[in-house]
Amino acid sequence: MGLIGTYLPFLLKGVLVTIKVTALSAVLAFVMSFVGGLGRLARQRLLRWIAGAYIELFRGTSLLVQLFWVYYVFPMFGVSVGPFVAGVAVLGLNLGAYGSEVVRGGIQAVPAGQRDAAVALDFSPAQRFWRIIMPQAVPLMLPPFGNLLIVLLKASSLVSLVTLADLTFAADNLRSTYGHTVLIYGIVLVLYSIMSAILTAGMRLIEARVAVKYGARIKRRPRLLSDLPGWSP
Repeated sequence: MGLIGTYLPFLLKGVLVTIKVTALSAVLAFVMSFVGGLGRLARQRLLRWIAGAYIELFRGTSLLVQLFWVYYVFPMFGVSVGPFVAGVAVLGLNLGAYGSEVVRGGIQAVPAGQRDAAVALDFSPAQRFWRIIMPQAVPLMLPPFGNLLIVLLKASSLVSLVTLADLTFAADNLRSTYGHTVLIYGIVLVLYSIMSAILTAGMRLIEARVAVKYGARIKRRPRLLSDLPGWSP
């Protein structure tokens, strides 16, 4: 217990860095998920090609190699970034590529009849998207997004390889200095498990609230032409 009390403060400093990297990367990944997902569904071929190229590039290459490219290779071309910026950018772009397919799949999962009904009700394209499609697509997207968030938390340990002092970096320094490999990495295992459990609980709470909110909105709005009062074929 005395050793745990000695090591824990150093590891908690690394936890703060891990949380910052994960949070900022999650924001970037969320934005890029919708940019890439909507780009794949765009009518313009150029936008579909750009979105597809982004997704395939980041899904088809190693996250670690991407991180090394941004931190070690880009400076050779005059573009230098710090380890924190490099970690956040690469993690966000990489997970955003996977999230793009979640967004695309969620939107395409909305039945075509819903779109037809919205057109028949003379909804504008923006109204169809925000009032009909997204309220039904978002609940479908949240569980996969929750999984990606857990993956992002675990992948954040790679930033230690570009000298960012996250939890894994702090643990490796303690192990190199004091030994006690089993104890130190045992604490790290528990800390990652706690952070993962908190993220999982938070995402489940969000899923429940979104399901209630959007479910109520959908029920208050005609879903199909047959739901309209007085309508008959």
